[in-house]
Amino acid sequence: MAKSDLRIDMLGTSFSISADEDPVYLETLLGKYRQAVENTRRQTGIEDPLKLSIITGFLLCDDFQKATDHSPRIRDSIEAEKLAQDLISRLDRAIPD
Repeated sequence: MAKSDLRIDMLGTSFSISADEDPVYLETLLGKYRQAVENTRRQTGIEDPLKLSIITGFLLCDDFQKATDHSPRIRDSIEAEKLAQDLISRLDRAIPD
Protein backbone atom coordinates (compact mmCIF):
# COMPACT_ATOMS: atom_id res chain seq x y z
CA MET A 1 0.00 0.00 0.00
CA ALA A 2 1.24 3.47 -0.83
CA LYS A 3 2.00 5.91 1.94
CA SER A 4 -0.74 8.35 2.86
CA ASP A 5 -0.07 11.76 4.33
CA LEU A 6 -2.17 13.16 7.14
CA ARG A 7 -2.04 16.74 8.34
CA ILE A 8 -2.66 17.03 12.08
CA ASP A 9 -3.55 20.47 13.35
CA MET A 10 -4.70 20.41 16.95
CA LEU A 11 -3.76 21.29 20.52
CA GLY A 12 -1.74 24.27 19.35
CA THR A 13 0.55 22.39 16.98
CA SER A 14 0.60 21.32 13.35
CA PHE A 15 2.52 18.58 11.58
CA SER A 16 2.14 15.90 8.94
CA ILE A 17 2.63 12.18 9.18
CA SER A 18 2.98 9.48 6.53
CA ALA A 19 1.60 6.02 7.09
CA ASP A 20 0.90 2.83 5.18
CA GLU A 21 -2.82 3.22 5.73
CA ASP A 22 -5.85 4.31 3.76
CA PRO A 23 -6.34 8.11 4.00
CA VAL A 24 -9.96 7.61 5.02
CA TYR A 25 -8.84 5.35 7.88
CA LEU A 26 -6.30 7.95 9.03
CA GLU A 27 -8.93 10.69 8.98
CA THR A 28 -11.25 8.42 10.98
CA LEU A 29 -8.55 7.87 13.61
CA LEU A 30 -7.85 11.59 13.80
CA GLY A 31 -11.55 12.29 14.26
CA LYS A 32 -11.77 9.74 17.06
CA TYR A 33 -8.73 11.25 18.77
CA ARG A 34 -10.16 14.75 18.46
CA GLN A 35 -13.37 13.52 20.07
CA ALA A 36 -11.42 11.80 22.85
CA VAL A 37 -9.48 15.03 23.51
CA GLU A 38 -12.71 17.01 23.65
CA ASN A 39 -14.27 14.47 26.03
CA THR A 40 -11.21 14.69 28.27
CA ARG A 41 -11.36 18.49 28.17
CA ARG A 42 -15.03 18.46 29.21
CA GLN A 43 -14.52 15.87 31.96
CA THR A 44 -11.39 17.39 33.50
CA GLY A 45 -11.60 21.09 32.68
CA ILE A 46 -7.91 20.97 31.68
CA GLU A 47 -6.96 23.40 28.93
CA ASP A 48 -3.17 22.95 28.81
CA PRO A 49 -2.52 21.15 25.47
CA LEU A 50 0.36 19.00 26.71
CA LYS A 51 -1.49 17.82 29.81
CA LEU A 52 -4.65 17.30 27.80
CA SER A 53 -2.88 15.16 25.20
CA ILE A 54 -1.09 13.08 27.86
CA ILE A 55 -4.26 12.45 29.87
CA THR A 56 -6.20 11.61 26.71
CA GLY A 57 -3.49 9.15 25.63
CA PHE A 58 -3.52 7.59 29.09
CA LEU A 59 -7.31 7.21 29.04
CA LEU A 60 -7.22 5.68 25.55
CA CYS A 61 -4.58 3.18 26.74
CA ASP A 62 -6.83 2.36 29.69
CA ASP A 63 -9.78 1.76 27.35
CA PHE A 64 -7.63 -0.45 25.14
CA GLN A 65 -6.29 -2.44 28.09
CA LYS A 66 -9.77 -3.00 29.48
CA ALA A 67 -11.02 -4.13 26.07
CA THR A 68 -8.19 -6.63 25.63
CA ASP A 69 -8.36 -7.84 29.24
CA HIS A 70 -11.94 -8.99 28.72
CA SER A 71 -11.01 -11.47 26.01
CA PRO A 72 -9.66 -14.16 28.38
CA ARG A 73 -12.57 -13.58 30.76
CA ILE A 74 -15.07 -14.01 27.96
CA ARG A 75 -13.33 -17.19 26.80
CA ASP A 76 -13.25 -18.48 30.38
CA SER A 77 -16.92 -17.60 30.82
CA ILE A 78 -17.89 -19.42 27.62
CA GLU A 79 -15.80 -22.43 28.64
CA ALA A 80 -17.39 -22.47 32.11
CA GLU A 81 -20.84 -22.32 30.55
CA LYS A 82 -20.03 -25.24 28.24
CA LEU A 83 -18.74 -27.27 31.17
CA ALA A 84 -21.86 -26.49 33.20
CA GLN A 85 -24.12 -27.50 30.31
CA ASP A 86 -22.15 -30.73 29.88
CA LEU A 87 -22.52 -31.54 33.59
CA ILE A 88 -26.25 -30.80 33.47
CA SER A 89 -26.62 -33.10 30.46
CA ARG A 90 -24.73 -35.88 32.25
CA LEU A 91 -26.88 -35.47 35.37
CA ASP A 92 -30.04 -35.54 33.28
CA ARG A 93 -28.94 -38.84 31.71
CA ALA A 94 -27.80 -40.35 35.02
CA ILE A 95 -30.87 -39.44 37.08
CA PRO A 96 -34.06 -41.21 35.98
CA ASP A 97 -37.28 -39.21 35.72
